[in-house]
Amino acid sequence: MEFLKQAANIFLHLDVHLNEVIQAYGTLTYAILFLIIFCETGLIITPFLPGDSLLFTSGSLAALGSLSYPAVFFWLCLAAILGDSSNYWIGHHVGARGFKKNTRFLKQSYLDRTQAFYEQHGAKTVLLARFLPILRTFAPFVAGMGKMPYSRFVFFSVTGTLLWVGLCSLAGYAFGNIPVIKANFSLVVLGIIGVSLLPAIYGALKARKNPA
Repeated sequence: MEFLKQAANIFLHLDVHLNEVIQAYGTLTYAILFLIIFCETGLIITPFLPGDSLLFTSGSLAALGSLSYPAVFFWLCLAAILGDSSNYWIGHHVGARGFKKNTRFLKQSYLDRTQAFYEQHGAKTVLLARFLPILRTFAPFVAGMGKMPYSRFVFFSVTGTLLWVGLCSLAGYAFGNIPVIKANFSLVVLGIIGVSLLPAIYGALKARKNPA
């Protein structure tokens, strides 16, 4: 039981434990990274998994030589694109029926927020939401539910993925060799996690201030 708790903690907070995972599993780390990003983007029940912070951490560790940056970029882009497409087809076939009841993970408020964002920004939502936690997970689902043409969806999905993975991981790569980052790496990761949560916190405060 204790092993399962530790494994779940690492899975949910891989951005914090990534260096430990690399030391323990070596090249299998790329498969673990792939799985986390695929689930974060492809399954509407796992929007809480690390996204931005994991990309930044992966880039930072690549700069330190613990990972190969080309491999990081390739596998994370592939995971995000495939995750998006899976989520799109789930939304296309299941739609809003999966939200008949609020559960711990399938929250109607997440769906409503994403639909409102979609109505405001149209198909560009798939691209823009890449940089917004929660919306990033639900945008492909809403696009599929709204019957957006798949070819159009893929264009925005791939474009958004290249920008998201590229910017976040390269930011980590660029800052990874700075001595102060090396000396305080865990604090930097916690800071990135905090920054990545700001849009979600802002949205929650705004919704609380202006209830529907």
